[in-house]
Amino acid sequence: MRLSLVETTDPRVYDDAVSRMPITSALQGWGYGEARRTLGQTPTRYLIMQDGRTVGAVQLLRKRLVPGFSTLYAPRGPALESLDLLPAFAEAVRRVARPTDALLKIEPPVPLPAGDSADPEGTGLAYDALPAAYGPFQRAETEQPEHTIIADLSRSEQEIFGALSSMARRNIRTAEKLGVIAGRDDDFDAFWEIFTATNERAQLGAYPREYYETMLRECNAHGGEAYIVLSRYQGRALAGGFFISMGKGTYYLFGGSVRDDRVDEHGKPLKDAKAPDAFYWSAMLDAKRHGYELFDFWGIPRVLDESKHSYGVFKMKLKFSEQRVWYPAYDLNLNAAAPAIVRALRWRKTRNNVRKRGTADDVL
Repeated sequence: MRLSLVETTDPRVYDDAVSRMPITSALQGWGYGEARRTLGQTPTRYLIMQDGRTVGAVQLLRKRLVPGFSTLYAPRGPALESLDLLPAFAEAVRRVARPTDALLKIEPPVPLPAGDSADPEGTGLAYDALPAAYGPFQRAETEQPEHTIIADLSRSEQEIFGALSSMARRNIRTAEKLGVIAGRDDDFDAFWEIFTATNERAQLGAYPREYYETMLRECNAHGGEAYIVLSRYQGRALAGGFFISMGKGTYYLFGGSVRDDRVDEHGKPLKDAKAPDAFYWSAMLDAKRHGYELFDFWGIPRVLDESKHSYGVFKMKLKFSEQRVWYPAYDLNLNAAAPAIVRALRWRKTRNNVRKRGTADDVL
């Protein structure tokens, strides 16, 4: 089998190909690449061709490391008709890669179920079910969250609601009784306040505001979608998130919640309105009503530690779906410097973790 990569500069042609593939992700969309451009990364888009037919599409982000070396990265990609194409895809990439490209990282967008076997750390996740390789691609660290929770939205609303935890159902009803309003919202400033407050509380990093604003604008400009969902109590936004979508899937990339420190007319704290629960439920309903069948909650810890902020996030998401999956990554060495570069990148990531959060551990 021989594949060829044909570069395209037409956003609509490219996004149409990405959205039509059965194996795909919104992170392969044109708009996501334009957001990454604000970080100094250069996106190049290709149609993957076999005998004159489009069998996939890939967005490669070129990241310059030091003079003479760069890496290529396909965020949650490539988009493909079948994973069987990956070995031939590797050879096609070698033909278009530059001499300075040392490494290609891919994250095939096929969720692999988590199980109970080979579980030395007590996470409830199966390690042996994950493929070690796809042809010359070898298992490696991911850039996007490797472990996440997804929900199947192809069921009826009643079935989805019935599958939620009893606590989630109770909190959703409480929010409705108190008059919490949740849904799509154009107030980016309100989202940004929630997002930055959550990051500060959890000691998480974030990109400049321009990155998120670019993603919101560009993901809506071609073949995908980006939107914000907020949960408001008495007008104030208390929880919310940023989503990007393509094909049949929507992905909750960024968000959080803030504490409601307001008081009533008697000076007593307002009752907890369960705004985060209302946010998640509204986001799921909104996605279903817009025709999406896959809801990706985007990132939970692979090792559970109750002392960490990520554990609380995990417990919240678990209330809305128990379908835990893996999205493993794979590397393709493009020149002899690749192993040293992988070690250097790991060292840099560890140093940044220590500097920003006081621990060498990754967030997820």
